[in-house]
Amino acid sequence: MSPMLKECEEQAMKLSIKDRAALAHHLIASLDGFDSTENERLWVEEAEARYEAYQRGELTARPIEDVLRDARAGLQ
Repeated sequence: MSPMLKECEEQAMKLSIKDRAALAHHLIASLDGFDSTENERLWVEEAEARYEAYQRGELTARPIEDVLRDARAGLQ
C-alpha cells in the first residue's frame, strides 16, 4: 500500500459511517467507467503484484481447503 493510499485510508476511517458509505459508493461508481479490457489489465496487475509480494515473503498463503472451510463456517 502506498503511503498516500495509507493516509487516505486513515482519514477515511475517521469519517462517520454515513460519510464512509457515501465515499465507498462514489469510489465504486468511479470504477464503472472501465471497459472489460481495462478491468482485466488492472486485475492482472494486482495479481502479479500480490504474487511478487508473496515471493518476497511479504504475504502469507493458506490452503484453499482451509479458506473454504472457514468461509462456509462463517456463513452458517
